[in-house]
Amino acid sequence: MLAFAGLIEGDPSVAPPVFQRRDGSTARLERRADVIQLGPPVPKGEPLVVQVSRWDRLKDMTGVMVGFADHVATTGPGHLILAGPNVSGVSDDPEGARDLENCIRTWRGLPHSARQRIHLACLPVADVEENAVIVNALQRHANVVVQKSLAEGFGLTVLEAMWKGRPVVASGVGGIRDQVVDGESGLLLPDPADLPEFGRLVRQLLDHPAQASALGVSAAERARQFLPDLHLIKWATLLSEGAPMAPALTASVPPD
Repeated sequence: MLAFAGLIEGDPSVAPPVFQRRDGSTARLERRADVIQLGPPVPKGEPLVVQVSRWDRLKDMTGVMVGFADHVATTGPGHLILAGPNVSGVSDDPEGARDLENCIRTWRGLPHSARQRIHLACLPVADVEENAVIVNALQRHANVVVQKSLAEGFGLTVLEAMWKGRPVVASGVGGIRDQVVDGESGLLLPDPADLPEFGRLVRQLLDHPAQASALGVSAAERARQFLPDLHLIKWATLLSEGAPMAPALTASVPPD
């Protein structure tokens, strides 16, 4: 699926892969990503770092790129994919095109060796379920998922990655602090602007796959405990039994 979309090395001329829609019907992947890169896509087997988010200043895609170029690409193998929506298809995000252009300008100013390992991917958004399938494949393929937001509300992409058992490096801001137990179900970056520390945490997981795997296992368990639906089920059970509301349960409901 990722090869067909143009995100990793492979034969893009093969028949479009099939995916299952939420209603149970099947569909074929029809659209490919628009990728800004120097040379071919990410080679198969190459360690991969991924951030999936909107092209938004507060998501700090540019900071992720510079941190990777200066403090990860210089210390060992690995590629970075920054994946956001195709801004031409997102009518409710007028600033997205400007933020994407800023990323592109920064990318062009990086050393040639770094640009070879950093890929800016605009994912198709015309079909919401097709987009979700590509994002899912990209997160599951990643060795490390990052979310280096400068500010955050809930941070759903972090929980998505955790649910899929991926090791996460994320900023310790907003709702991300409630999701990730630092050192147990992921690694938190105390200061989102600290690019050397960001690079150190990412390189740590790339160089120590056993630790990354253990964090991924713990992350999946943490996500199962944390999902809002599970809290709603607990509330429904509690109310149906006519029991008094427990303060501890009230406090555990995640923020909106």
